[in-house]
Amino acid sequence: MRPDRQVERGLPSPRSSEALFSCEGIFLDLGGREILRDINMSVAPGEVLGIIGPNGAGKTSLFEVLSGRLRPKSGTVRYKGQDITRLKLHERARMGIGRSYQTPVVPDELTVGQTFKAARQAYAPYLTRFDAEYGAELAGLNVDHDEPTASLETLNRRKLLLACLLMRRPALLLMDEPAAGLINSEVDEIDHLIRLLSKEMNIAIAIVEHRIELLDTIADRVMVMDAGEVIAEGSLSSILADPAVHAAYFENVDQGALE
Repeated sequence: MRPDRQVERGLPSPRSSEALFSCEGIFLDLGGREILRDINMSVAPGEVLGIIGPNGAGKTSLFEVLSGRLRPKSGTVRYKGQDITRLKLHERARMGIGRSYQTPVVPDELTVGQTFKAARQAYAPYLTRFDAEYGAELAGLNVDHDEPTASLETLNRRKLLLACLLMRRPALLLMDEPAAGLINSEVDEIDHLIRLLSKEMNIAIAIVEHRIELLDTIADRVMVMDAGEVIAEGSLSSILADPAVHAAYFENVDQGALE
């Protein structure tokens, strides 16, 4: 960590004995350039960890490492106390780690029902249509299963992809900008859904999000990244009061709107 930056501990991170998922000392280089530097984070069951930072801060790259799409140069990723650093994305998915993406890409050539079938049979144990119905109900997806996925609007595309994750009963969700491209009323639905998943289903959630008003209502802690490093961590109110964070990210945020 740069000597001129200190992490603000407005709220403590979960102790290692409490954390469902964590990483320690993560460094990542891509194309000879350092992308992540000494990243430490953790999230406990039922907790929502918000991750924010300016474009290029390394947020999505961190998710690539945490989900198993990229292997770090050094550092450790742990899930339920097990070192999973060398496990690939599909292996982590089978363990109960779900990942959503900023752009909700769906298979346009399939219907909703066919998409569910493909997700049910993606890997063993194969699931039944009742599992798909469970995922759809939990995600709040109310569309005809004969409808082509290409005709779905952004919110329902997000719900469909999330339902495909939820049918597997994940213990952890890594959500990359779930409110991107949504209008305010739709963001309210995402707010309600994340509260349901975290507080009632006890799912641990790490969420990258630029909509500060959403994080203000759902995040138990917020971690701020800049230039591949964590520069602050704590409650949103403590983050907003941090001069270093304000300079890096919040110069255009109306703090009064969040009070």
